[in-house]
Amino acid sequence: MALRRLHGASPARRLPRFPWDRMAPYKERAAAHPDGLVDLTVGAPVDPVPDSIQAALHEAAAMPGYPTVAGPPDLAAAMRSWLHRHTGVAEDVAVLPTVGSKELVANLPFQLGIGPGETVAYPEIAYPTYEVGAILAKADPAPVADPRDAASSRLRLAWINYPTNPTGETASVEHLRGLVRWARDSGIVLASDECYLTLGWDDGDPPVSVLDPRVNDGDLTGLLAAHSLSKRSNLAGYRSAFLAGDPAIVADLLEIRRHAGFMVPWAVQRATIAALHDEEHAIAQRERYGRRREVLRAAVESAGLRIDHSTAGLYLWATRDEDCWDTVAWLADRGILAAAGEFYGAKGNRHVRLSLTATDEAIADAAQRLK
Repeated sequence: MALRRLHGASPARRLPRFPWDRMAPYKERAAAHPDGLVDLTVGAPVDPVPDSIQAALHEAAAMPGYPTVAGPPDLAAAMRSWLHRHTGVAEDVAVLPTVGSKELVANLPFQLGIGPGETVAYPEIAYPTYEVGAILAKADPAPVADPRDAASSRLRLAWINYPTNPTGETASVEHLRGLVRWARDSGIVLASDECYLTLGWDDGDPPVSVLDPRVNDGDLTGLLAAHSLSKRSNLAGYRSAFLAGDPAIVADLLEIRRHAGFMVPWAVQRATIAALHDEEHAIAQRERYGRRREVLRAAVESAGLRIDHSTAGLYLWATRDEDCWDTVAWLADRGILAAAGEFYGAKGNRHVRLSLTATDEAIADAAQRLK
């Protein structure tokens, strides 16, 4: 009886259906194409991990002891140096490595002490894990166009995501300044998911971090920013990411994560140091994505789809002005698999997301089929 009650109360019962399960019939349909499947759904890197990063991983592979949650001083120094170069934040910013950024997004509400009767806000078209984090903390999820739309005494955490997944939108310095002022006046933690920060394109405003002194006047109180090496350095399989911001909040999170054992493996910590100090490979990878973007964008538009936003990040947010599943089916008939916009919220139900994280050959193949 006790086991039955426990199972019935499982958090899994409160979670939405895992979205990618719904793609299975469309994947079969696309795979039946005479020339095979071109999968443009999940934004998983396909290009090689740079040799310098692999070498650092191999050199640390023989370390037998437990890693520390905070990591060694040279890891903190590498994270701070990278953040200073790319966001302008002071080089003494508080930092914390995380086991990829998805676990941070899913665990942050709970680790901040948010619970029943309280609210977590996040973009109404967004990465699904923001909602999952609220549900796991037994808090109320609030998808909104602007976090200020969710303002109430129950709101404890507001996520923002620029450049946005899936739409590729960016935010101006002035817009971010307004959000920071509002969050501080309201006593709310403002968490910014910035894993696409270095992937702005020429047709949009350069992405800006919430850590940028132009945004926060050099005061990080109540602010957090999450960064990832999955896209920048092709380290999705390494689960290498980090958090920076308000020193008091980061210190509390470190203590909680020490007790819970959220440790990035030694070898990954060493690989992360190598990756953060090496800008050349990141520039080359960005150029690859830029070339793929040009090829795919031209083909998508020539096929009659409209691309909205998509000025940064790794995706094209496209529509045929119809239900997203009809567009998924239309593409599947051409052997191309795209992610249904509905996965990212009800407001995305007339778009699909096409990923640039496919090989040059696959992108060219998809482009040819669309033309």
